[in-house]
Amino acid sequence: MAMSSGRGEGDPMMDINTTPLIDVMLVLLIMFIITIPPQTHAVKVDLPINSKNNTPVVDSVKNKVIVDPTGTVQWNGSPVDLVTLQQYLEQTKTMNPEPELHFQPDPAAKYEKVDTVLAVIKRSGISKLGFIGNEQYRNDF
Repeated sequence: MAMSSGRGEGDPMMDINTTPLIDVMLVLLIMFIITIPPQTHAVKVDLPINSKNNTPVVDSVKNKVIVDPTGTVQWNGSPVDLVTLQQYLEQTKTMNPEPELHFQPDPAAKYEKVDTVLAVIKRSGISKLGFIGNEQYRNDF
């Protein structure tokens, strides 16, 4: 009596060939990735409205930038954000002669905020920049 291993001529094959199945699954995965619409994220932004009444004017002689202890940036006494500050600085750069820019950080202001404002001033290319209020640091060193 001989033992049969199932590999005879008429016996069915016991192993499944998975290569075509994997190929079909990869093609389906790629098709699903292509057909899925991209996620669109919407951010609601309240844009400022131009009004001639409350916008601080750029002085043709000197302008003052103040950083207070809460981190608020002020341009000639009016609070502004960094984008508006950049616009004012670009406007002063076009004036002839270029007005002086006085920079006065409060001693209690965070260094990071002061550094960010200084970076905006440097990127604008202002050539007449002066630090005022340095006498308050005279006895610190």
